[in-house]
Amino acid sequence: MYSVRRNIPKLARQATTIPRLTAQRVALPALSQTALPSLQSFALQSNTSFRSFHASSYSLEAETIKVPSMAESITEGTLKQWLKQEGDYVEADEEVATIETDKIDIAVNAPKAGYIRGHLAAEEDTVTVGQDLFKLEAGAAPEGGAEKAESAPKEEPKKEESAPKKEEPKKEEPKKEDKPAPAPKKDESKPAPKKEEKSSAPESKPAAGSRTETRVKMNRMRQRIGERLKQSQNTAASLTTFNEIDMSSLMSMRSQYKDEILKNTGVKLGFMSAFVKASTVALKEIPAANASIEEDQIVYRDYVDLSVAVATPKGLVTPVLRNAEGMSFLEIEQGIVDLGKKARDNKLTLEDMAGGTFTISNGGVFGSLYGTPIINTPQAAVLGMHAIKDKPVVVDGKIVIRPIMVVALTYDHRLLDGREAVTFLVRVKQLIEDPRRFNLV
Repeated sequence: MYSVRRNIPKLARQATTIPRLTAQRVALPALSQTALPSLQSFALQSNTSFRSFHASSYSLEAETIKVPSMAESITEGTLKQWLKQEGDYVEADEEVATIETDKIDIAVNAPKAGYIRGHLAAEEDTVTVGQDLFKLEAGAAPEGGAEKAESAPKEEPKKEESAPKKEEPKKEEPKKEDKPAPAPKKDESKPAPKKEEKSSAPESKPAAGSRTETRVKMNRMRQRIGERLKQSQNTAASLTTFNEIDMSSLMSMRSQYKDEILKNTGVKLGFMSAFVKASTVALKEIPAANASIEEDQIVYRDYVDLSVAVATPKGLVTPVLRNAEGMSFLEIEQGIVDLGKKARDNKLTLEDMAGGTFTISNGGVFGSLYGTPIINTPQAAVLGMHAIKDKPVVVDGKIVIRPIMVVALTYDHRLLDGREAVTFLVRVKQLIEDPRRFNLV
């Protein structure tokens, strides 16, 4: 009797649930015929992350971003890298992809903040201006910023992994049983990496007499450089003249003032500024060296936009130092440093590369002793610098050891005669060997 009284509340609760269960069973067939399929699809979508569900629900709202215009002479390029993947959040003006052209690398930026909803081109594909590139769904970043948005999908799988670990306590028992054998495991683990190292060593070294080959696609910049160099050889009547420059005076001046200049201005005084300054003086005196041929006309210029050859992993580029004729030594040095840094960081723009009336190439930084530089068409000449080496020379009838640099001037014989080319190089030699002459020009 007591047990029956104690179970009355439980029986009452069961009695109240029976009508509800019956009602659910009655309504379930009708629900399955109408709304159940949509609920099932919703349940499947809910198993994925919120961002993927959000992308599938609102993909129709995504805006198609096209390949931007690059320059008047550039209509296509190679998609080198996607910096943002599908589902990533980007801020306005944030770089999404990089397109390689035959001159520079073009950065493709997001026009507005939002989520990347699809790549419409693959890496290494050739893309043209105006082509569909990717889809962008405008939207604000969730709370915590873009970093939280990227970490959100990673948190959900971690929770899913942690759930089965708690539900399977049985797995911990065999681990306890395996505890008595830690020593053999350690012994086995020691030789294992050694075997892997030995096995990987012969794979990295080619066998004796191996004749393997590796093919790498030539990048667009390298292709363009090759085309221009061959065009220069086929177009210009190239001729090279050489001379030797005693660097004693310039090296003495540099060693005397470089520390003071670096301390006061933060600029390192090198040799390039002196050669650039000497070249601008010589170009004023020999205007044909600063000219170019356009159809049946010769274009003479009263300014010097000096192209400085800079070596990059993708090839040789020649950014331009504008109006070099009006710059001081320190301004030239700082300008060259800035251009070199932009070139190595792939930050050069078309404006940095366009134009140029004369080129200086310093192969001496790589140890070159002699060389015949190729004209950067449509320019008329290029000055080649080389390494400084001690040589025995005759001074006032005596043999002395002096630091000597061999310089070369390659010029277009259609514009410059031999007399003008030699006069140009001799003028550069005079100014470098006696820097005090700069005050007299």
